[in-house]
Amino acid sequence: LLPLGKKEIKRITKTAHDFGIQTIADIKLNDIGNTNIVTSENLFELGFDALIANPIMGSEALRKLVQFSHKHENGIITLCHMSAPEARESYELSVKQTKLYKLFLDWAIKRKVDGIIVGATYPDIIKGCKKKIKNSLDIYSPGVGTQGGNVGDVINSGSDFLIIGRTILNSKNPLQTIKKIHSQTLQ
Repeated sequence: LLPLGKKEIKRITKTAHDFGIQTIADIKLNDIGNTNIVTSENLFELGFDALIANPIMGSEALRKLVQFSHKHENGIITLCHMSAPEARESYELSVKQTKLYKLFLDWAIKRKVDGIIVGATYPDIIKGCKKKIKNSLDIYSPGVGTQGGNVGDVINSGSDFLIIGRTILNSKNPLQTIKKIHSQTLQ
């Protein structure tokens, strides 16, 4: 987003909406309540339907952010466990005798967020989260391809949406790459 101006961002979100595609600002918002609200307000004015937030800000700040977003008919998706290999170092820290990502999952459920991020590189964690949330939240999984996440494993583990950016963007033939990934979802 940073290299683009407001006009360009609005053009992109409008084009996506014209094709019936929702837009999500992947900014991993993580600040004090007022800053979160101001940032969200600006992103929603640019046409984003939802944004990704980092719940490390705390349960109460998350509640306020969800409340503000839902009041304006927008969504909040929170990180639960990121896809990068080094994520294990922090997201699997034990806090109050539980792993940090499990605490984030509890907050997501309690604060009624619209979805959670669980990296495609951790299918067992996706499976555990899916079991706990049943179908009350969507699971978005980045990390397919470039970071090593396997499409079949991720879908079979319970992820609802795959986030596949670099694998497609860095491909010499993006259309062929998309077709290959799609064919793996049908197996």
